Amino acid sequence: MSQPRILILRAPGTNCDAETAFAFQQAGGLPDVLHLNRLLESPQLATDYQVLCLPGGFSYGDDVAAGRIFANQIRHHLAEVMREFREAGKLVLGICNGFQVLIKSGLLDTDDPAGPAASLAWNDSHQFLDRWVHLRAEGSKCVFLAETEELFLPIAHAEGKFVARDEPTLDQLEKAGQLVLRYCPGGKGCPGENEAADFNPNGSARHVAGMCDKSGRVFGLMPHPERFVDPTQHPQWTRLPEQSEGQGLALFRNAVRYFT
Repeated sequence: MSQPRILILRAPGTNCDAETAFAFQQAGGLPDVLHLNRLLESPQLATDYQVLCLPGGFSYGDDVAAGRIFANQIRHHLAEVMREFREAGKLVLGICNGFQVLIKSGLLDTDDPAGPAASLAWNDSHQFLDRWVHLRAEGSKCVFLAETEELFLPIAHAEGKFVARDEPTLDQLEKAGQLVLRYCPGGKGCPGENEAADFNPNGSARHVAGMCDKSGRVFGLMPHPERFVDPTQHPQWTRLPEQSEGQGLALFRNAVRYFT
């Protein structure tokens, strides 16, 4: 397969679908943007694609909770087609609001009989945050983070604080290698709890910015890689050495390369 097909699923309030489609196109994929209602009407459409992406935005106005209504639509009406999609060895990516949807729909921990292992709560500041953050990728489990060590990406969210059901569950996720992306200050390595206290923008447990499922093929993250695919999108691009592409493009390239 030379060019995998990517299904970018949007809902009312989604506002990052065009940028996400552009990023996948730049990475060599063939993206289609589809409204959720189309998939609800014809769930078999999902079988035509190799990658499913839930982009950022404010689906359904974030009523009830961020991503909750979108997630309930998947949980109650598309659970079977999503299960088949995962079992076929395909990839699923959730960005910001899409990460919230992944967690609340059960797509990230469907094998947990106790229910969702984690969620995304209000930022400690109780404010919407819009800034750039340094990130460190950990382990080799996640397909989207292959050969990636560090990233510098923007965030834009109010409910991005990663929390686990309890401490033992957090330990299990850690041991399983599913906490694959963390906030950290610039430079190599993540600090101790008392160093550079403002590097974790929302108070996430163990500085988690992204999580994958046990297979490494389903991945959700709060930062927006689609907003840094061109070097000129960096806030200080004129002061940096010349680069051919933005760091966020690597995630989309890894998804496309997985099928080529």
